[in-house]
Amino acid sequence: MPQDRQTLISSVQRALKLVDIVATAARPLPVKAIANAAGLSLGTAYNLTRTLVHEGYLAAEPDGLVLGDRFPSLRGTDHAGVFLARVRQTLRRVAEEQDATAYLARFSAGEVRLIDIVDQTGVPRPELWSALADGAHATALGKQILAQLSREQRAEYLTRHPQVRFTPRMTTSRRAVLNHLQRGAESTADREVYRLGHSCVAVPVRAPGVMAALAVTVPGDRFDSGLEGITHQLRAAAATLAHQLGAEARARFSI
Repeated sequence: MPQDRQTLISSVQRALKLVDIVATAARPLPVKAIANAAGLSLGTAYNLTRTLVHEGYLAAEPDGLVLGDRFPSLRGTDHAGVFLARVRQTLRRVAEEQDATAYLARFSAGEVRLIDIVDQTGVPRPELWSALADGAHATALGKQILAQLSREQRAEYLTRHPQVRFTPRMTTSRRAVLNHLQRGAESTADREVYRLGHSCVAVPVRAPGVMAALAVTVPGDRFDSGLEGITHQLRAAAATLAHQLGAEARARFSI
C-alpha cells in the first residue's frame, strides 16, 4: 500500500463524504437518507452528523440537515445544497412572521424550479411543484421569475409551456401573459389564480448569477386586508437574500 494511502484517516473521509452529500441535495436530508447515500450504518451516520452539526459544518432543520454556517463555500451558487443552506433561515423567518407557507424558486437550466418550502404548523398549503412544472405563469412566484428573463427567453419558455387554465380566474392568453410579464412589477399578487381559496404574493430576489423569487401563500380572506404588510415584509426578506448571495458572488470573483 502506498505511503500516502496509509496515512488517510477513514473517519475524516466518511465525514467529508456526508458533507458532500448534503451539499449536493436540493432539500434537507434526514440522517437515514444520508446514511443510505453514503453506504454507512445508521449509528455511524448519527455519530458523524452530530459531530458535524456541533462543529458548524452541518445544521439541523426540522425536516433534515443542511449545510452549516462554517461550510467553506468553494462551489458556486448554482449548487443546490449551497443555495439551500444560504436561504433556509430567511425562509423560515418569513413563514413564522407571516404565519404562512413560504416558497423560494429560481430559474435554472431553462426551467423555473422550486428550491425550498417552509411550512408553518397548522397552515394548509397548495402544492406548487406541479404548477411550476406545467407552467410558471400559473403562480405569482413563477411570474416574478419570468419577468426577470429577456423577451426572447420568456417567449421561448411559454412556447414550451402552453398556458393551461387551473381556475376560472386564470388567463390563458399568451399575449396577455407576455404583456403582464413585460411590465416587470416589483411584486405580484394573485388571488385564487392557481387554487381556489388560496392566494399568492411574490417578490423578486435579484443577485449576480441568480434569478429567483420569494413568495407566500395565504388564505383568500387574508389577501385584501394584509396584502400591503405581506409585500413589505417579503421585500425586506428578499433584500436580505439578495445582499447575502451578492456578497458571496463578489467574494468569489475577487479572489
